[in-house]
Amino acid sequence: MSDYKDTLNLPHTEFPMKANLAQREPGILQQWQKLDLYKRIAEKNSGKPKFILHDGPPYANGELHLGHAINKSLKDFVVKAKSLNGFDAPYIPGWDCHGLPIEHNVEKKKGKAGQKISHAEFRKACREYAAKQVDIQRNGFIRLGVLGDWGNPYLTMAFETEADIVRSLGKIIENGHLVKGYKPVYWSVVGASALAEAEVEYQDKDSFAIDVRFTPQDRDTFLGLFSATVAADEPVSVVIWTTTPWTLPSNQAVCLHGELSYALVRCELDQGSELIVVATDMVERIMSRYNCESFEIVAEATGSQLEKQILLHPFVDRLVPLILGEHVTTEAGTGAVHTAPDHGVDDFNVGAAYGIGTLNLVDENGVFTSAAGDFAGGHVYKVDEDIIAKLREVKALVALDKINHSYAHCWRTKTPLIYRATPQWFISMSENDLLGKSLTAVDGVKWIPDWGKARIELMLKGSPDWCISRQRTWGVPITLFVNKETQALHPRTAELIEQVAQLIEKQGIEAWFELEADELLGEDAADYEKVTDTLDVWFDSGVSHYSVIGERDELSYPADLYLEGSDQHRGWFQSSLKTAVAMNGTAPYKEVLTHGFFVDADGKKMSKSLGNTVAPDLIFKQYGADILRLWVAATDYRGEMTVSDEIFKRVADSYRRIRNTARFMLSNLSGFDPEKDQLNPEEMIAVDYWITRQCQQMQKEVIEHYDNYNFLNVYQKIHNFCVVELGGFYLDVIKDRQYTTQADSVARRSAQTALYNILEMFSRLIAPILSFTADEIWQNIPGSREESVFLSN
Repeated sequence: MSDYKDTLNLPHTEFPMKANLAQREPGILQQWQKLDLYKRIAEKNSGKPKFILHDGPPYANGELHLGHAINKSLKDFVVKAKSLNGFDAPYIPGWDCHGLPIEHNVEKKKGKAGQKISHAEFRKACREYAAKQVDIQRNGFIRLGVLGDWGNPYLTMAFETEADIVRSLGKIIENGHLVKGYKPVYWSVVGASALAEAEVEYQDKDSFAIDVRFTPQDRDTFLGLFSATVAADEPVSVVIWTTTPWTLPSNQAVCLHGELSYALVRCELDQGSELIVVATDMVERIMSRYNCESFEIVAEATGSQLEKQILLHPFVDRLVPLILGEHVTTEAGTGAVHTAPDHGVDDFNVGAAYGIGTLNLVDENGVFTSAAGDFAGGHVYKVDEDIIAKLREVKALVALDKINHSYAHCWRTKTPLIYRATPQWFISMSENDLLGKSLTAVDGVKWIPDWGKARIELMLKGSPDWCISRQRTWGVPITLFVNKETQALHPRTAELIEQVAQLIEKQGIEAWFELEADELLGEDAADYEKVTDTLDVWFDSGVSHYSVIGERDELSYPADLYLEGSDQHRGWFQSSLKTAVAMNGTAPYKEVLTHGFFVDADGKKMSKSLGNTVAPDLIFKQYGADILRLWVAATDYRGEMTVSDEIFKRVADSYRRIRNTARFMLSNLSGFDPEKDQLNPEEMIAVDYWITRQCQQMQKEVIEHYDNYNFLNVYQKIHNFCVVELGGFYLDVIKDRQYTTQADSVARRSAQTALYNILEMFSRLIAPILSFTADEIWQNIPGSREESVFLSN
């Protein structure tokens, strides 16, 4: 009896139905490493038009997290798509290696610099710690399937990069954009250092909100400005409102708006009937807050009429003038603003206009100095209740509430920040019109999504001078010599910076810290001192357009694309723009693309502290890197990206449909030799020619979507082609023909020609996203071909 199986062309392929990506992908990585794939791709594309995606450096601290994986996947999609489409698209990954988080981790093991360990030993430990973190993250990115020059990344702590960071500062000084100033800056009391705007994030915080009485020094003169006749024993006060009770010891003025009307209000409060002064427009709201149902506006006066009247500080022996400021509003509080020039930018500026300086009652660690009297030794985080108790004692507290509001926090330590007036180095936005030049540069950049342009313009217009100095140990030094008396820069600053840069190139930043002034200054050393501050880490990464793009032969300035999370409008996009414009007058990028952040199934931000985060390594082990990459592509990355186990299961199902479609096509190429068996288009059966043309059209659309960074559309086109045109029609139509016609018949070879060409196109089109699977398919397509799909075009 015959076995009918022998009469059929049964499908066969070594390409397995079950992906087992977690087990299979490491083997493919080994093949890539054996091929030296990144170098081979570079050789293949040498001489072709360049496309430069410049990598925003992640911080060299901590394990890979999902945000890293999203960002690096998107960059990998872009670079691989460009490379396959005929561009020389090098990818140089980088890491940010200096700064506070690394110091904190080293402090936990070694103690503070200068105490249990010398500063030099501390910096060495920081360098070693950062190097280990780079290795951990690099291995994670390689496991994700990202191709790049992993053997030669850029590190901000590399000696030559540290030297170029110093040279960048020299160029900015040469162009007249660096100033030294004394003003309030964001200050981390945990890190004992200044912070820039880019290092600030806002989190909800519970704070005391208090209303406080300031009584006039000369009651009669003050009341006379209101033309009011009142009882001689009736108490009078101006009431301020603040959410930072700890700043009251530093209060030196109360600020009004010159054009606002202020009411003298008679009301019943805790001490009986009294007269208080608040903004007229706010009286009803304020009385409601005080639960005062019976009140009377006795008289009114403008802020200008009350200017320079003297009040008494409620618990410090200090006279407090009434001054005027444009920043005063009636949106919240009382319309009378507590003013402490040490602890607020508006306070400082308006105080300066009236000749009011700073008191410096709070040290670098947030502790009140001995000059703070009763509060000496108290910490700004803990002293609020003591100050409120003092206000009660002196009967100056009108109202007490607790509010939850958005408050500035350190983006690294997650602790609340304060404003603290200190001498610092700034990149001035007004000197030589850096702001205007930056806004002009923004116009020449393509922002994706287009709302990014308005966002960065708004941030630039609202940004103060950039404080670039830090009081830290592990950072690139501000390599300046200043006159001991005048604090003026040495007249040979440009020459000295280059000399120091050459030393750093050989020895790293330690060269500066070990340098004695007389080694470079000779006799001038008696009159000049070294600056001991270090640079903001955002400066380190911000000048990578010079230290990396400008220094690597395979790169070219400006970069074609910067691609980061949307928070980088206030971070790296801005620091890069400001430094590039300050150095050479142009933007460092042609296009800027931003992505959103990931949230859980309930729309909540994911974090370690909330216990709802997902480590990429767990996804690799459960699903494989290609599933994570497909999730990134299948999600609208420009908004919030939702993560859940259910979503990954759905993505895995979609992946299986793509894989099974590829497997069906491969299995039906059994016995097909493209060199001998491939038909010309005119020889093909109509439906086979049609599906080939459909795939070519799909290829054209997919390439266009890759060029426009529309990866969701790429995924949808490819997935729909698999499900609809192939799985829902064509593959079903050709089954009988493939199985039952003669093995070398035109009917069968026509379909195989179509499948062969579709698979070649298909492999290339999915390769930027499903990199491991694409190469696995590529290896199983019959005929001779390049060793990797990434070596094809």
